[in-house]
Amino acid sequence: MAEVLIIEDDDRIRPLLVRGLRECGHTVTSAPTGMGGLQLAVDSSPDLVVLDLGLPDVDGTQVLSMLRAVSQVPVIIASARADDPSLVGALDAGADDYVVKPFTSAQLDARIRAVLRRVEAGRQRPSTITVGGLAVDLAGRRVRLDGAEVDLTPREFDLLAHLAERPGEVVTKRDLLVEVWRQPWGGSDKTVDVHLSWLRRKLGETAAAPRYLTTVRGVGVRLAAPEQDG
Repeated sequence: MAEVLIIEDDDRIRPLLVRGLRECGHTVTSAPTGMGGLQLAVDSSPDLVVLDLGLPDVDGTQVLSMLRAVSQVPVIIASARADDPSLVGALDAGADDYVVKPFTSAQLDARIRAVLRRVEAGRQRPSTITVGGLAVDLAGRRVRLDGAEVDLTPREFDLLAHLAERPGEVVTKRDLLVEVWRQPWGGSDKTVDVHLSWLRRKLGETAAAPRYLTTVRGVGVRLAAPEQDG
């Protein structure tokens, strides 16, 4: 299984999580403070970090930012509330997932395995995804359409990349809000609609006359090569 580092200040919760994850087969270390956890993360290079946001010495979001400066280790945030504003900040800062307290070791183990599967899949994915005449360079964050470069904003690129990684699939607006906008408790569908409209314009199409981006009413949006939409 995985080497997991838990950064959690609660002396009641931390040993329970350590024991529970060890019973699930993981190798587990822990720290009660942000700076102590950061040092452990640098020294031991764990496979994944579980990070509490409410730490006594340094805010969890700051710990995440410092960690991201030296490592791309997957991070799961432990939050007291699903609507905690700092949770969005942590996801924007590079956290991979979150769990809301109270949670069981089995639930955390399931999240850990899911995140590690996504990380492994990401390592195996191609650096450039091609859908018809559309080429999305994930590493270089560049897009070409029929050989011509398309100038996208960072959010437009993230939206297109998320869809390009799922060619032919209908992706729901809720999924887009969570994965692209990092809004775990949802947001306005209008936000997605507006960005899709801007993206379509740059790809030379409209909702009424789609080429690559097709809206499935009441469900979501699909990215596919033009011949597949016909």
